[in-house]
Amino acid sequence: MGHLHTDKKVLNRIKRLQGQISAVEQSIHDPEKSCIEVLQQVAAIKGAVNGLMNELIESHLRHHVIGDEVEVNEVELDEFLKLLKRYT
Repeated sequence: MGHLHTDKKVLNRIKRLQGQISAVEQSIHDPEKSCIEVLQQVAAIKGAVNGLMNELIESHLRHHVIGDEVEVNEVELDEFLKLLKRYT
């Protein structure tokens, strides 16, 4: 996936994840933070990882499976990606 280093959406998601993970680490060291607050942060990270996974899958499909040489039915592709997101 050599093309990913230019994908701003993917890079932004990764940067947000790094910030969220740092925030969890800080929260764990903060005696004022409750377990619930930390769990909420971890749940947000889980959602962000799922979003990143979906972006990577779509990027892989578009660049390596479908490619530029095939005419793509965008409606079908969008329906497939929506279905995929339900299970990831």
